[in-house]
Amino acid sequence: MNGKKTYLNIFLVLILLIGLNIAGSVYYKRFDLTHDKRYTLSDETERLINEIEKPMSIKVYLQGSFPAEFKRLQLETNQLLKEFNEMNELIQFRFIDPMSSSKELVEKGLQPSRLTVQEDGKVSEEVIFPWAVISYGQNEENVPLLVSALAPSQEQQLQNSIENLEYEFANAIHKISQGKSKTIAVLKGNGQPDDVYLFSFLKKLGEYYKLAEFTMDSVSNNPAKTFEQLSAYDLSIIVKPSKRFEENEKLVLDQYIANGGKTLWLLDNVYAEMDSLMTSGTSLAFNRDLNLTDMLFSYGVRINYNVTKDLYSSSIRLAAGNTGNQVQYQNFPWLYFPLVFADNSNPITRNLDPVLLKFPSSIDTLDNGIKKTLLLQSSPLAKIIGTPVNISLNEVAIPVDKEKFKDAQTNYAVLLEGSFNSAYSNRVLPFELDNYKPKSVPNQMIIVSDGDVAVNEVMRNEPLPLSQDKWTGQNFGNEDFLLNSAHYLLDDSGLLQLRGKSLQIQFLDKEKAYSERNYWQLLNIVIPLIALFLFGLLFNWNRKRKYS
Repeated sequence: MNGKKTYLNIFLVLILLIGLNIAGSVYYKRFDLTHDKRYTLSDETERLINEIEKPMSIKVYLQGSFPAEFKRLQLETNQLLKEFNEMNELIQFRFIDPMSSSKELVEKGLQPSRLTVQEDGKVSEEVIFPWAVISYGQNEENVPLLVSALAPSQEQQLQNSIENLEYEFANAIHKISQGKSKTIAVLKGNGQPDDVYLFSFLKKLGEYYKLAEFTMDSVSNNPAKTFEQLSAYDLSIIVKPSKRFEENEKLVLDQYIANGGKTLWLLDNVYAEMDSLMTSGTSLAFNRDLNLTDMLFSYGVRINYNVTKDLYSSSIRLAAGNTGNQVQYQNFPWLYFPLVFADNSNPITRNLDPVLLKFPSSIDTLDNGIKKTLLLQSSPLAKIIGTPVNISLNEVAIPVDKEKFKDAQTNYAVLLEGSFNSAYSNRVLPFELDNYKPKSVPNQMIIVSDGDVAVNEVMRNEPLPLSQDKWTGQNFGNEDFLLNSAHYLLDDSGLLQLRGKSLQIQFLDKEKAYSERNYWQLLNIVIPLIALFLFGLLFNWNRKRKYS
């Protein structure tokens, strides 16, 4: 009877196991048990993955010999792509050793990274290619796996990179599979720079959105039609205007905002240019009359008529003497060019290189019920200079009195969100406009008190990269900051919010591990052997006692 019952139990267990296997093959579910939910994809990422309708190939160049801690980056990338593949089998990936084709990778724009490796108390350098390449149809998109932004340590850089993985892949998949659905108007007609000076920024922006030049000249003849035409664009960018905005133009922009149009304002309230400084050695910085003060004031912001100096700044190259017949050049700190570290908790500015500004003015925010998020601020060691003021290149030779650089932090860029009051509320309108709105629908705008943040240098009629200094090779975060700003303003899906993802990753303290390695080797090798020996003695003693 007991034998029959045993066979029945075995049979039931087999039936249960077979049933579980069948259910597991039909119904698939993964559980993320990590505290920070690092393997849980966002809704937007899942949507992008599920919309892939033809094969997508991902090559990841993180195979081969590289520092041990970067195995973590390899592991996290592998886990993320496995999640992609489990959701959509059309997404296939493989890891490739880049050293066999490093020259080809460099030609494709995949620049290597040099890493400091510390092992057994010795420091050495390793070269890796932290990139992935997504192929979809006839298109390819490069995906950076290692963030380039300055970090206090290599471990922190690695953590930032792991936190950014989902955004980088999701952004690349969106770019390569979704096409360009949003339109941007680049406003002209008020003394804005020529396109060659905006080439670097507009080229990058054009990879994601449809761009069009939009002049405000027709406002004087037919302002209502100009408003109608501008309303067709999702975002308007106003870059460094130098001529006054007329009331007709302001009303068109005001009602464009009231009807939901996004705006990115990059404004110079003060005329201060390096060209005139380099020519004569001195230049007068004076106020520009853009006629925008009342309009911005109604939105909750005031750009002041001043320039700021900051002890944390970039440099300019000047002639420092002659050696024989050769002029010798040297880089000098130029306090009017502050290098701004951004707020790392905001998705627009997270993990950015410092942003270079040139003669920026300070921004005041006003209490009017609009939500304001400060994006760029000076260091604590900044000083505000009222205008007009005479600026001279001889200032580089004057010792800096640090006691005079203790003003409160200065605001340079702010994000505004809410329903904006019209600048023409309770005023006579400059022209008749149907359906005038005294208050906007919920909307967003970004205001930066420096137009040069988007202006690249030009050498021999060729535009230079906006994000790099032509003399020192130092990288800046200008291009990424502006691109993220546009993404945020046009991001209906919330993809940019992935940049705010935060993970808790534990790293090994290499110095401590090296100094205590003998102790831990002893603990992990000798102690188990001693424990095994004592267990053997105790087992034999107990056996003899039991059976003797």
